[in-house]
Amino acid sequence: MKHGFIKAAAMTPKIKVADPIYNAKEICKGVEEALAKEAKIVVFPELCLTGYTCGDLFLQEMLLSKAKEALDTVVEATQGSDALVFAGLPLRKDCKLYNVAAVMQNGELLAFVPKRFIPAYAEFCETRHFAPGNTAPEVCLYQDKEVLFGTDILFRVSSMQELVVGCEICEDIWVPDSPGTAHALAGATVMVNLSASSEMIGKDVYREMLVKSASARQITAYIYASAGEGESTQDLVFGGHNIIAENGTILAQTKRFAPENLYADIDIRRICHERRRMSSYHPEIMRSHRILSVSMEEEETALTRTFARQPFVPANRQERDKRCDEILSMQSYGLKKRYEHTGCQSAVLGVSGGLDSTLALLVTVRTFDMLGFDRNKITSVTMPCFGTTDRTYDNACKLAKVLGTTLREVDIREAVTVHFRDIGQEMDRHDVTYENGQARERTQVLMDIANQTGGLVIGTGDMSELALGWATYNGDHMSMYSVNAGVPKTLVRHLVRCYADTCGKEELQALLLDILDTPVSPELLPPVDGAVSQKTEELVGPYELHDFFLYYMLRCGFEPDKVYRVACLAFRDTYDNYVILKWLKIFYQRFFTQQFKRSCLPDGPKVGSVAVSPRCFHMPSDACAGIWLTQLAEL
Repeated sequence: MKHGFIKAAAMTPKIKVADPIYNAKEICKGVEEALAKEAKIVVFPELCLTGYTCGDLFLQEMLLSKAKEALDTVVEATQGSDALVFAGLPLRKDCKLYNVAAVMQNGELLAFVPKRFIPAYAEFCETRHFAPGNTAPEVCLYQDKEVLFGTDILFRVSSMQELVVGCEICEDIWVPDSPGTAHALAGATVMVNLSASSEMIGKDVYREMLVKSASARQITAYIYASAGEGESTQDLVFGGHNIIAENGTILAQTKRFAPENLYADIDIRRICHERRRMSSYHPEIMRSHRILSVSMEEEETALTRTFARQPFVPANRQERDKRCDEILSMQSYGLKKRYEHTGCQSAVLGVSGGLDSTLALLVTVRTFDMLGFDRNKITSVTMPCFGTTDRTYDNACKLAKVLGTTLREVDIREAVTVHFRDIGQEMDRHDVTYENGQARERTQVLMDIANQTGGLVIGTGDMSELALGWATYNGDHMSMYSVNAGVPKTLVRHLVRCYADTCGKEELQALLLDILDTPVSPELLPPVDGAVSQKTEELVGPYELHDFFLYYMLRCGFEPDKVYRVACLAFRDTYDNYVILKWLKIFYQRFFTQQFKRSCLPDGPKVGSVAVSPRCFHMPSDACAGIWLTQLAEL
């Protein structure tokens, strides 16, 4: 349970209809397997001890008695384990029959949670046999022992108070006001559902949508275990469609008709982080709920969960292209609004032949096309200086011309040299003054040309650079509208690539592909043998790592050692652990010390769930990184 991770299992044993003794043996095998895989929450299907499709056999005393015997067998199988195990069976109580989930742990029966909503439509006729369960928990006598019975029972883990488990049964998730909603508002962070959902064409998509939606609305993890092989196929077929979701994201699911037990690592702390972040999520004191305290040994969960190396970039090509098109539209519409508001009809950009300025120019061109403005009112300014290479210079000039913008060249070498002479900066001293002096001169040129043309300076810096403070204060950090401010570096590349693939112009596509192949560099140091000598990622670290750190620190609220842990998993084939730790320390140092730059950022569109703009992310410029860095020092 270290870092809030806990392993969950959705199990579908192969059963025999109306044979509880056989089914209990199969369920016990499943319990044994789940415990061997260190699962702490284990969920079996609805009525799995007897089979869901028993029909009027549910009225047979023999079946009900054997179901109780079978339950005793399963309870005994949990002995010695602190895992919470849920299994379904028919249970007699007060001369009524209930469809219940038996909740077990360490050889003890903890409670019965009955199904609340009993379907009686289409092929379902459960009301013929079962009564709806009561909400408020009450005590029932089972095997001479008092056991709680009711839907509103939650199970809280004493060693991890935020881990609270609620239970639904099949139809309960399909109704407008599900028990799970009340459970979540009462504190449940994990929902289990014991189901026997029959199959038909397209039902799997709807079922997946239900589980995703429930976990998203409730901000819970959702473990859905459904009946499969062994149920009667007289009229219905059961596919064993198991699903584990977390806050609207499917962590894992099985294919229908391919019997498989499902495992996934749930992040309880992330769920709690989301609830804290969502100010509209209001937990309530639910007076009918009874919370049972259960024990689980604190231990480190062996993670099988995967973490995307590029969390800002969809892995699926189709989804990625769709995302890129949406972002380009958001950037363009944001800039369009600024032009409509100000009445300006011209733009000024510094073009370097690099990715960021290329993206900003593409967005500006798209905006001007939307506004019906002539592209020649976009002034693309190239400002060669000491570090400019032929490749980037040529690409910048070609790009400006191919896109139909006005190209203007302002060689700033003389101006910077005079400035250095004025302040006593030695030309062969290639320090931060040497670099920033060039960046500030470029910004002054752009601002003055904007004044000449009555236009706006369009910023080119991206979110990753802003997170690290990799921008010259009052230099390239400043503009009149920053179109890339919400776009991380790892996504910039894909946006440019998407534009190249869809532009339909051979010359433009070839040019964009060459820009994509150019090393990322501010080009503030003299080239060596005509090639770029200053590669950003050699100085500040790999952007794929920093974007990973940024996402899990800012979006998910992970503590540093948790970020390190998941980064080591995600990049285990690319970077040694000590390399990841090195750049992680630098990330935290820079993120905290450079907030003063972000506190005065110009406007720019937020395009994703993570943003560093002071209007979206609130952090004082003087916040101390001490506790974060101390934890990293202990690794």
